[in-house]
Amino acid sequence: MGFFSKIKNGLKKTKDALISKLNAVFRGGDIDNDFYEDLEFALISSDMGVETSQSIIKSLKDRLREKHIVKQEIARNELKSILVDVLNSSQKQEFSYPLIITIVGVNGVGKTTTIGKLANYFKEQKKSVTLVAGDTFRAAASEQLNEWAKRVNVKIVKHQEGADPSAVVYDGIASAKAKKTDVLIVDTAGRLHTKVNLMEELKKINRIEEREWKEAQKLNFIIVDATIGQNSLIQVNAFKDAVGIDGIIVTKLDGTSKGGIVFPIIKELNTPVYFVGVGEGVEDLEEFDAEKFVDGIL
Repeated sequence: MGFFSKIKNGLKKTKDALISKLNAVFRGGDIDNDFYEDLEFALISSDMGVETSQSIIKSLKDRLREKHIVKQEIARNELKSILVDVLNSSQKQEFSYPLIITIVGVNGVGKTTTIGKLANYFKEQKKSVTLVAGDTFRAAASEQLNEWAKRVNVKIVKHQEGADPSAVVYDGIASAKAKKTDVLIVDTAGRLHTKVNLMEELKKINRIEEREWKEAQKLNFIIVDATIGQNSLIQVNAFKDAVGIDGIIVTKLDGTSKGGIVFPIIKELNTPVYFVGVGEGVEDLEEFDAEKFVDGIL
C-alpha cells in the first residue's frame, strides 16, 4: 500500500469530521461574511486552532481578492493550496550520514514503537542502524526496545535498569563509530516537560553526542500523539525551549479526528513534521508529504 492509500485510510476520521462541515460551507453561491465565519468554525473544530485558522482565513481573503474570485466552489481549490503552503512553511533537513536521531517526548505517545518503525524505515533505505536504550528509568523499557531490535533485525546497545543514560549513549556512539553505522537512534525516558532535572539530562545527552561524534548529523525528534490535539503544542514548545527540536513525528493519526493539529504544529511552532504514524504495523510510518496530507483530509 503506497503513501496516499495509507494516509487516506489513516486520516479517515479527520476527513469524516471535517468534510461535512466544509460541504456545508462550500454549498455554492457567492462568498459573503457568513462564508468566512462558517469556514473559520470548521477549521477550528478540526483542531487547527484559533491562531492558525484565522491566519488561513486571512490568506484566503487576500488571495480571493487578488484573483477577483467570488464563487465558493472556486474558493475551495484556493483553500486547498493555502493549506499545502502552511504545511510546507517549515522545511525538513535532508538526512546526511552518519546520523544521530535522539527521540524525546512524554510518556504514552508511542516512542518505543515509533523507534522500531523508524529503524525499519532506514533499513529499507539500505542504511545500517543501531538503537540505544537510553530509557533506563522505566521498568522493562530496554527489553521492549530489544524486542523491536530483534523484530527489525538491527543492533542495540543497552545497560541494566537504573544505569546512567549518558553512559549508554556514550557506549552506543562508540559502537556505531567502530562498526561505521549509518544511523544511531537514541531512545530517552519519557518525561513531563515540567521536570527540570530530566530536561537537564537530555541536554547532557546532546552534549555527549556533539563531543563524541562531531562529524555526525544530529537531530532531536519529538513524538507527538495526535489524539491529544492542542495540548501537543505545549509539549513541543517546552522541549523546544529546553533542548531544541529539529522535527516532529506525529503518531496515532489513524485513531483520531484531530489530524488538523498538524497545521498549528508546523505554522505556530515553525517545526517540520518528518513522519506520521498511520497504523500499528512496522511499516506504518510514512514520510510526511504536504499535498498528500491535504488530499487525505479534503
